[in-house]
Amino acid sequence: MDETDQRLIAELRRDGRAALSDLAARLGLSRATVRARMERLTLRGEIAGFTVLTRSDVTAASVRGLMLIGIEGRGAERIMTRLQGMPSVQAVHSTNGKWDLIAELGTQTLQELDETIFRIRNIEGVMSSETNLLLSTRRAGRR
Repeated sequence: MDETDQRLIAELRRDGRAALSDLAARLGLSRATVRARMERLTLRGEIAGFTVLTRSDVTAASVRGLMLIGIEGRGAERIMTRLQGMPSVQAVHSTNGKWDLIAELGTQTLQELDETIFRIRNIEGVMSSETNLLLSTRRAGRR
């Protein structure tokens, strides 16, 4: 993957629905070149797919946090399923190290966040947790 491919991917991260002609203009390439590069990157697996963002994906919750969770025994799958069913849990990640799971939380108020943390801590098998508030976010490829 060369610098032009990297610039193309950066543009697609900014706007995955951009027209070929717009991408070509931003990159100083022809439409055919952009299309060929996109096809090549997709075939090679560099571009694994395209996705849709819904309004709820881009509407930031006022209060966001990461909850690091330690679990007892082998209940990770059961606990992950419970977490995924909670509206305030935006994503759940398994991890290594001191913590077993990381839950991305998003609520409109601190009180809602506190209630979510309380509910998670009361799930059978959750032994310990630590929550960090997210103050600001910068995403790769976005201005």
